[in-house]
Amino acid sequence: MSGHGATARRTAIVTGGGSGIGRAIVHRLAEDGFATAILDLDAGAADAVAAEVREKGHEASAFGRVDVSDRAQVDGAVGRVRDRYGPVSVLVNNAGLTGFKKFLHITGEAWDRIIAVNLTGPFYCAQAVVPDMVGAGWGRIVNISSSSAQSGQQFMAHYVASKAGLVGFTKALALELGPDGITVNTIPPGFVDTPMLRASEGKGLLGGSVDQHAERTPVRRPGRPEDIAAACAFLVSEEAGYVTGQVIGVNGGRNT
Repeated sequence: MSGHGATARRTAIVTGGGSGIGRAIVHRLAEDGFATAILDLDAGAADAVAAEVREKGHEASAFGRVDVSDRAQVDGAVGRVRDRYGPVSVLVNNAGLTGFKKFLHITGEAWDRIIAVNLTGPFYCAQAVVPDMVGAGWGRIVNISSSSAQSGQQFMAHYVASKAGLVGFTKALALELGPDGITVNTIPPGFVDTPMLRASEGKGLLGGSVDQHAERTPVRRPGRPEDIAAACAFLVSEEAGYVTGQVIGVNGGRNT
C-alpha cells in the first residue's frame, strides 16, 4: 500500500460517505493508504469530507451527487472513479435511508424507496465493481446492515426488511465470489451516535434518550462511527482474507 498514483495503491469506494459512519470509514480507509472515493446523495457533504481527508495528507475525492438506487448514476460514478484512481478493489456499501412508521401506515412508495436505497443500491454498486475485483483476483466488499435485522424493531418493518435482505445478500455473494479472491462481509452497527440517531432522538423515536440506551448497553456507551470504521478497516485488509460471509456485530454487546 506504499507509493503514490493509481497503480501503487488500492482504490476504495464508500457510499454514503458524506456523514456519520460513512465519513468515519472514509477517513480510516484513506489513513490506511487507500485512494478513497466518496459517493453520496449530498454532493456538498461528500466534497467537505474529501477536503477534510486531503487536509490530513491522504487521498480522497467526491464524485458528485450519486443516488445508489439509480443504476445509471452508479455506473457513471464508478466509471469516473476508475478514470481517476484505476480499478476498484474495495466497496463499502454504507448509504442508507431510515424510516419510522406504524406498519399499516407504511405506503408502497415508502417501502419501495427504502428497499431501493438499502438493498438494490448495494446490488447495483457490487455489480459495477466486481468485474474489477475478479480481474485482480482480489477484492473486499463490506455491507453496512443494521442490528435491527438481528433483533427486529417495531415501526421499522420496511427498514428492517431491507437490512435483513442485505445480510442474506452478503452470505450468498460470499459463497459465489470466494473462489475469485473476493471476500464479502456485513457489519450490523448497533446504536451508533450519528446525526441520524440524534435526529431520531429529537423526534422521540428511540423510546428513551441516547444516554438511557447507553445505560442498557453492556459496555455502557453508545457506539462511535470510528468503532464501525475500525471493524471495516480490518475486513478490507490483507489479513482478513479468510473472513467471508460473516456478520460482524459492532454493538457494545446489545446483540450477540
